[in-house]
Amino acid sequence: MGKRLPDRMSRPWLSMEEGPRTRKSWTFLSNHGHVLVCIAEDPGIRTRDISDQVGITERATQTIIADLVEAGYIRRTKVGRRNHYEIEPNLPLRHSVEQPNSVGDLLELVARVEAEASS
Repeated sequence: MGKRLPDRMSRPWLSMEEGPRTRKSWTFLSNHGHVLVCIAEDPGIRTRDISDQVGITERATQTIIADLVEAGYIRRTKVGRRNHYEIEPNLPLRHSVEQPNSVGDLLELVARVEAEASS
């Protein structure tokens, strides 16, 4: 099972807090989307930090990063002992309902929501 996130966090839309009847709350983004958002915010982020923020295991995080690299959504470069990630913002989102939009569109929306929330 993944790690639980703190009750109060800076991004409540990433939260996997328990709902009123001890069911996990659902979110609009998948764990792949959550990992992508974490990388967009900090291209040098550690896998451990991503897993803590998203609330999944490090192994699940590594698998998601491998999926994103294989599909071309991110590029991974080794910088010393750390990885640095670069997102390809022009690629379309994967689901047919979302495909008119790009990864960059999604990340701009998330960034705008976070900026408005912190204002």
